[in-house]
Amino acid sequence: MDHLIVSALELLRGMRWQDVLDIVAVAVVLYWILLLIRGTRAVQILAGLMILGVAYLFARGTELNTFGWILENFLGSIVIIIVILFQNEIRTALALVGTNPLTGANPGEQKHLIEEVVKAAAALSNKRIGALMVIERSTGLKNYVEKGTAINGTVGRDLLVSIFMPFSPIHDGAVIISGGKVAAARCFLPLTLNPRLEKILGTRHRAALGLTEETDAVVVVISEETGKISTAFEGKLFSRLEVDELKRMLEKAMAGIKTPPSARGWWERLRIAFRAEKKPVS
Repeated sequence: MDHLIVSALELLRGMRWQDVLDIVAVAVVLYWILLLIRGTRAVQILAGLMILGVAYLFARGTELNTFGWILENFLGSIVIIIVILFQNEIRTALALVGTNPLTGANPGEQKHLIEEVVKAAAALSNKRIGALMVIERSTGLKNYVEKGTAINGTVGRDLLVSIFMPFSPIHDGAVIISGGKVAAARCFLPLTLNPRLEKILGTRHRAALGLTEETDAVVVVISEETGKISTAFEGKLFSRLEVDELKRMLEKAMAGIKTPPSARGWWERLRIAFRAEKKPVS
């Protein structure tokens, strides 16, 4: 025991400031990666790779030559395997690294945009018309815009509501607001693969989460079944919002405040959820 303590002290005395910086940098990167993959299928895949690694060490130690040979050849291509299995997570990480925190809309334009989106959400919610509205931030959404129907119109309540009316030929999919304009409608978004989501969530909510897991966009969702308003940001979904709550959360999200906090306490949330369950949907 004393020998171990002496060895540890000698190791600490021999450390340079570069070594300390190296350890801190690696720890930060590993912590960031764990936060990035938390709640996704990547956690299960990573656990599976770790189990295979332990199995390989076991095979080497017990001289299971054939089994060890198979695992050695498999793990020999581990870099390629990681790139293939974690391509979505790697793409998200690179997009976050390349995000420019200094980009942003003019405060006056941004305030007008939020007000019009909130007004449209309130009108659609009252009529129980399903909608999916995406507000682009630093990460570009050109790939999704190009696959939709070009609009290039001024952001306004009437335009947004008219797009999602059931008789509109472009009411399916999402509207993407980019550069202060309604860039496109009928855009289709990636669905989240998070296995921990409630099964009652519909396609719109899953699409909202899917996009916000890959980009820094803010998404507003209106449920067609209940008319409830939700918003997604940073891969998190905030449901059953009132109009004033939605406005506050959009303002904080567009201002770059991480993960907009819920405006209600847990008791109020529980009361509203219970009341919603008791009320039949007509």
